[in-house]
Amino acid sequence: MSTATTTNVAEPITAETILRLFPDIDTRSDALEGHDEEQIRLMDEVCIVTDENDLPIGTASKKLCHLMTNIDKGLLHRAFSVFLFNDKNELLLQQRATEKITFPDMWTNTCCSHPLNLANETGSTLPDAIAGVKNAARRKLDHELGIKQEQVPFEDFRFLTRIHYKAPSDGKWGEHEIDYILFIKANPEVNANLNEVQATQWVSAEKLKEMFKDPSLKFTPWFRLICESMLFEWWASLDNGLEKYTDEQEIRRML
Repeated sequence: MSTATTTNVAEPITAETILRLFPDIDTRSDALEGHDEEQIRLMDEVCIVTDENDLPIGTASKKLCHLMTNIDKGLLHRAFSVFLFNDKNELLLQQRATEKITFPDMWTNTCCSHPLNLANETGSTLPDAIAGVKNAARRKLDHELGIKQEQVPFEDFRFLTRIHYKAPSDGKWGEHEIDYILFIKANPEVNANLNEVQATQWVSAEKLKEMFKDPSLKFTPWFRLICESMLFEWWASLDNGLEKYTDEQEIRRML
C-alpha cells in the first residue's frame, strides 16, 4: 500500500495508521485472479481515503477500496463523475468494457473515476479538493476516451455537488464513495480506450429516459442514483440557471 502525509492531521498517514483505523482490512490478492492484466495493474493505483465528511484520513490501493469486505467495515474514498455535454446539449455516455473488474458492461456517464494520491489531485479543503478532482477528470478523460486535455480546459468544469453512496457490484467488489459531480460543455474528439470503454453514445435527455426503460441495458448504480435524483433538472438548466445548482457545500447522502 502506498502512503502519504495529508495536511489535516498532525501525524503522518502510514500503512499502520490505516491498519489502526481499519484493523481488519482485507488485503488478500486472490480476489484479482483471472481478471485482465491491465485492469489488475490499475488496481494498484492509490486512492484518497476519507471520513464521512470527506476529510482525507489516509490512502489505500484501488483494490482495497473496492473490496466489499472493506467497504462493509466503513472504508470510504473520494471519486468523481464527469457529465460532458456537446453544443446540442447531448450527454456523452460510455459503456464500460467487459475487462473492467467492477461494474463491467454497464452504461454510465461520460467518465467516473478517482483522484489519486498525486500532488495536484489531493486536497483537504473543499476548494483544493474540487481543483484536485478537476485535474483527475482531465487525466481520466484522456485515459478512457482519448479526449485531450486542451479540449477540456480546467476552467470549463463546473462543480455541482458531492454524493455519498454505497453499492455492491458482484458481491466481491463494490463502491463506497464521496463522488464529486462535474459538468462540462465541449465538442471533443473521442477515441475510446477499448480496455476501458467498449462503446460511446451521445444522447438527449429524452433518449436517456427511453434507454432506462430498456430491460436489456444495465446502468451503474451511481449513474442511476444521479439520474433519479437531480440530473434531468440540472440538465434542463445547462444553459440558463445552472449557477443555482453549483458549488453546493453540503454532501448529499444517498445510502
